[in-house]
Amino acid sequence: MEDENNMSSTKSCKIIAYFTIAPVGTQSTSIGKYVAAALGEIDKVKGLSYELTPMGTILEADNLEPILEAVKAAHEALTSKGILRIESTLIIDDRKDKPRTMKDKINSVKKQMKQF
Repeated sequence: MEDENNMSSTKSCKIIAYFTIAPVGTQSTSIGKYVAAALGEIDKVKGLSYELTPMGTILEADNLEPILEAVKAAHEALTSKGILRIESTLIIDDRKDKPRTMKDKINSVKKQMKQF
């Protein structure tokens, strides 16, 4: 029997990340068109699921490479639009002890909320 903490027993674990990207120094406070350009490139990354939220994008993959590829693609998308300075935030949840997904984590919190 495999140990529950053994990484080979947790192949279905997902890496979930929170990502934001913003151009600096544009003529407008609106950044929607830049976020759209970034998401257009993120959408092309194989092995990656994502969910846009009002304040950032949640990325999900079986391993770290697609997440890092998505961040790079997003930065390159803004650079190709002439942006000379880009600020981004990336928070990675790389949990190996049990399988989790974006949806699973939300459902867990909703279940906990029923106690209040």
